[in-house]
Amino acid sequence: MPTILLVDDEDIFRNRLAKALERRGFTVETASNYIGAVETIARHKPDYAIVDLKMEGKSGLEVIRTGIRHHPTLKAVVLTGYGSIATATKAIKLGAIGYLTKPAEVEDIISAFESEPLSDLEDDSIRAPSLARVEWEHISRVLNDCNNNISQAAKKLGIHRRTLQRKLQKFPPTL
Repeated sequence: MPTILLVDDEDIFRNRLAKALERRGFTVETASNYIGAVETIARHKPDYAIVDLKMEGKSGLEVIRTGIRHHPTLKAVVLTGYGSIATATKAIKLGAIGYLTKPAEVEDIISAFESEPLSDLEDDSIRAPSLARVEWEHISRVLNDCNNNISQAAKKLGIHRRTLQRKLQKFPPTL
């Protein structure tokens, strides 16, 4: 049976996803942070890793960097609630074979391991996001960190609450 390392600091999410993967025939090892993940990679040499991007201590990107250095055949997929083009590009350059945003279906996560690695991307083929897109992603992250509290997010962003509401009414800008 293939083994998967699941690294996420949210206990409930990690446990539910682990059970769903076990029902699909995987042996699942779990970790809640960088240290636990690296120890598990060194000890068990899992076939796959599902790594959350934002955790206490070192980020999921560091898990990928260190994990692939110690276990070069590890296939890692980033699963995050804080998706951005910049972090997706960095994850792929570090060796991740996929990048998914939460919520994601278990089948989508499993199929990400079966897809072609994205690391073959040429630097010329990666376009930098527009300034409007970067602003929209930043606003979305801050709003999420504030539990969708418009007033609190506006204060953290240093803009008026109504200005933030107007920005949120618009669709995300294209690249």
